[in-house]
Amino acid sequence: MKHTLHFGVAALAIAAAAPAAAQMQLSIATGGTGGVYYPMGGGLAEIINTHIDGYSATAEVTGASVENMGLIATGDADLAIALADTVAQAQTGTGRFEGQQLEMVRGLASLYANMVQIVTLEGSGIESLADLAGHRVSVGAPGSGTEVNALQILEANGITYDDIEEQRLNFNETADALANGDIDAGFWSVGAPTSSILNLATTQSIHVIELSPEEMDAAIEANPIFARTTLAGGTYSGVDGDVAVVGVPNVLTVSSAMDEDLAYEITKAMFENIADLQAVHPAANQTTIEFTLDATPVPLHPGAIRYYEETGAEVPDRMRP
Repeated sequence: MKHTLHFGVAALAIAAAAPAAAQMQLSIATGGTGGVYYPMGGGLAEIINTHIDGYSATAEVTGASVENMGLIATGDADLAIALADTVAQAQTGTGRFEGQQLEMVRGLASLYANMVQIVTLEGSGIESLADLAGHRVSVGAPGSGTEVNALQILEANGITYDDIEEQRLNFNETADALANGDIDAGFWSVGAPTSSILNLATTQSIHVIELSPEEMDAAIEANPIFARTTLAGGTYSGVDGDVAVVGVPNVLTVSSAMDEDLAYEITKAMFENIADLQAVHPAANQTTIEFTLDATPVPLHPGAIRYYEETGAEVPDRMRP
């Protein structure tokens, strides 16, 4: 099915106001308006519009990761944000992309991680992952990315559903069940801060469980897409210290067919104006060259590599196309 993306009135107004030299339109595929992808895409569009001559970018609402890979493949989107595991499956033709490999998918940067946040209430007696045994635990909505990640972390560390009373609740249901005493702990795999935990922390004293270095190593061995990341102290009320957690990166992707100079200019403009993106959404505090070179699961576009090497960064061989 061919996707047609409709430019909004604002984009048309920008084009109409442009000088005689026509501006090239760039489409950024994001997700729903309630998530992090859409504001991040909008912030990136603003950076492109302000700092790259001859180009006008617009963030588009889409069905997110899986759809976005198809839009890159068909050329219906010029840039797209997607979860690292989806990006890796698309580029290698595995998992849900079995038999339809989209080899042309390339990374420009890794923007931020969906952090696996394991939350309990103060006084629950649950201080570590091992302490979950014997307790009522929400592992996320059925079939969700949260449940997939929760299972990977638990099983990598010798805990199965036989050891806990698992409940499959969405984010808001998990927060309500914790507040009401119906469960003892819950998993979230989402960008931080997330509203359901923010709201819970305003009425309850919460505790975010930290993974030990050994538990983190085991989780990453089970799922190499996981990246080591940190939930910064102060993200939630009452959680004052930094907490080591694993995360699933969200990757800014393009096609290998993108012009090398354009890929270079976009990467450079984003990192040189990162404060503008951080002002749009705090998830962009994680958008660093270091995170990109640690977490990106597919080859980088040569234009992006050129920028990273200019900054003195060492690009791993596995990220070279």
